[in-house]
Amino acid sequence: MKFNLLGPFEIITEDGRSYTPPTPKVCQVLALLLTRPKEIVPVDSFIEELWGDNPPRSSLTTLQTYIYHARKTLVTEALAGPEEKILLTRNPGYLIDLTGHRLDTREFEEMVKSGRRAADQGSLEAAARILGDALDMWSGPALANISTGRLLAGQRTYLEELRVRAVERRIETLKLLGNERDLIPELRALVQQYPLNEWFHAQLIESLSTCGRRAEALKAYRDLWRSLADELGIEPSPEVQRLHHEVLNPVTRSGRAA
Repeated sequence: MKFNLLGPFEIITEDGRSYTPPTPKVCQVLALLLTRPKEIVPVDSFIEELWGDNPPRSSLTTLQTYIYHARKTLVTEALAGPEEKILLTRNPGYLIDLTGHRLDTREFEEMVKSGRRAADQGSLEAAARILGDALDMWSGPALANISTGRLLAGQRTYLEELRVRAVERRIETLKLLGNERDLIPELRALVQQYPLNEWFHAQLIESLSTCGRRAEALKAYRDLWRSLADELGIEPSPEVQRLHHEVLNPVTRSGRAA
């Protein structure tokens, strides 16, 4: 089996069939376990995730029912054999054993690490390819099709931060390879998706300027300035302001301002 969290939560069978448990709470239980593979998730964590600060008196019994249905689902949907132990009871909670199975979040993190190592070793083309393949694993926001409590919401934020950092590393690598012009469409999309991320804006401004599109670079800066002022009442960071100054006062090859 393969468990996917990077987008809609789904289980992919060995024959390629996609399955998502129809019960939202069972999905939450499985997703919480999958965010901590090979780790015992305490009962208290499940209760916090499922009911927050207002658990019912029957929360423990209800949780046990969800665990039962999760185990039953894995067998009845032919996701696991009747003798295969995947969802285990381990004091003080439960554990999911993925031995012999795949988890996309784990594969994503390993690929990002591999891409970073390749970049550190100077293999820039390999690094860009590996990071691109890792990002292609995403099919939408993490756990996009299920409701999340506090714990899963925190995991969703964590995964999104890993995704953003992987995008940043890939962009840095492609710029070192001299792909400034080819990056502009992607950077324009990123500043729309992350309007308050100054790093993405700075890369767009710099790439436009490097490609001789100073007017567009200055407009990109004004768009960022306006977004920050309207949303947060602040100005761009000193680093982005210095970049703006460099666009306004480009240095010629002789070292003098143009």
